Amino acid sequence: MTTKITELVRRDPEEIWTDGNLETIDDLFAESFVLHDPSSANEQRGRDEYREYVETYRAAFPDLEYAVETVIAEDDIAALRYTARGTHEGELLGLEPTGERVSVSGMEMYRVEDGRITEMWTSYDSLGLFQELGVVPPLEELDETSERD
Repeated sequence: MTTKITELVRRDPEEIWTDGNLETIDDLFAESFVLHDPSSANEQRGRDEYREYVETYRAAFPDLEYAVETVIAEDDIAALRYTARGTHEGELLGLEPTGERVSVSGMEMYRVEDGRITEMWTSYDSLGLFQELGVVPPLEELDETSERD
């Protein structure tokens, strides 16, 4: 059972996010799917909202690639660690394209019922992403500023 869940959840970053096969969402996710993302104002509910969420990031980073580092599963839960890389070529959350190549690490936890993903908790280095895009200064610069005060 854990091998099936491991194979199932790997398809999200590999087929949907990297390959851009958004039709796969209908195969992998339950209609009642809920995404918990602390960097989003609202939880995405259902396949269509998740599809829009993916489209937003893929439009901003059209060459997006996910490298799955680790997947572990127990019972109906799987955890996945990844590194995502891409070039900021489209608007993201009001931020105009910077052309910057970024690398962001993150983790996701999936809950699976009846062979479909019903819930996902995601946490990625959003601070690091915005630092790489030049929106937020690197921590070293912040340290130097606080030392001068």
